[in-house]
Amino acid sequence: MTEKRQEIYETVRERYARIAEGKVESCCGPSSCCGGSQENEAAQLAQSIGYNADELANLPNGANMGLSCGNPVALASLREGEVVLDLGSGGGFDVFIAGRKVGATGRAIGVDMTPEMLSKARRNLEAYRERSGLDNVEFRLGEIEHLPVADASVDVVISNCVINLSPDKPQVWREIARVLKPGGRVSVSDIALLKPLPEGAQASVEALVGCVAGAVLVDETKAMVRDAGLMEAQFECKSGYIDSMADWSDPVFRELADHFPQETKPSDFVTSLNVTACKA
Repeated sequence: MTEKRQEIYETVRERYARIAEGKVESCCGPSSCCGGSQENEAAQLAQSIGYNADELANLPNGANMGLSCGNPVALASLREGEVVLDLGSGGGFDVFIAGRKVGATGRAIGVDMTPEMLSKARRNLEAYRERSGLDNVEFRLGEIEHLPVADASVDVVISNCVINLSPDKPQVWREIARVLKPGGRVSVSDIALLKPLPEGAQASVEALVGCVAGAVLVDETKAMVRDAGLMEAQFECKSGYIDSMADWSDPVFRELADHFPQETKPSDFVTSLNVTACKA
């Protein structure tokens, strides 16, 4: 691992540890800038990208931290009895929703490299069991570049606004292919670039931990998915999400605004990208 990659890992881990502990202020963070409660704003964001009110109402308290950029659970069309793996599971938001969809005969596994996030998710396990009547969710400590999961053991891999934090994205896609069963599928919502960011934006730590400076071009993502051996890949850009975050004065986009050329907006450069594919 190069020194630069290690620096990125440590920056991301430190920042998301602070988010888990409620020490970072952001639009949907512990101290709101949008005029409302943290939970209300996180719910507003989730509903704007396709989560329904029932899914959100059944979540353990604090599982939704407003860190999503899409709805990979819906894209995955989960079925009862499937094993689903969430990369960068955070407080357990998508894992708890997925657990209800795969039912008692299925399994939902979350992997996260931040111990504080893992502790937050595990504290919510009891509430999930009580509300759902299910005992089918677990959380594992690990890096998405080196998943603590056996080969060909997972039906579905999901991830929500996480892969762009990785300094080795091709390795992440290879790991996805490794852990999927033959015929298994992947559903990812992430941040991608429509064109390269201005130089100043690339240097912004705030942009990095918001997934933006770490993002790559849509065509680069397509190449990584193909090179990992995944098939039937589809890519859908959702720039409206970016416009919404800019309208809500998200701190990442406030930081980036100073670096964009005049008469441009964030969605001219950045998009939310839904990726679906399967293993042969």
